[in-house]
Amino acid sequence: MSTNIEIIRNPNENSVGALRRFSRKVQSAGIIPRMRGLRYSGRKQSSYKIKQKALKRLVRTAHMAELIKLGKAPVKAVRGHKK
Repeated sequence: MSTNIEIIRNPNENSVGALRRFSRKVQSAGIIPRMRGLRYSGRKQSSYKIKQKALKRLVRTAHMAELIKLGKAPVKAVRGHKK
């Protein structure tokens, strides 16, 4: 899945030209669109995993509700700008 792109700088070529040539090779190889596709469209979770996360969330919220009723809930730090 990985693609190695290598350029060798010519003796009379400056670094900006070498970088431009490298960018063109990366663009022509289609690496950036493929990486963006992988980044923004991951595979879907299975229904089992979704159910397990939901159950865990329900247990956690029930536990926090019980702590709040008992007055033992941890104090949340205030974030952001106070008005």
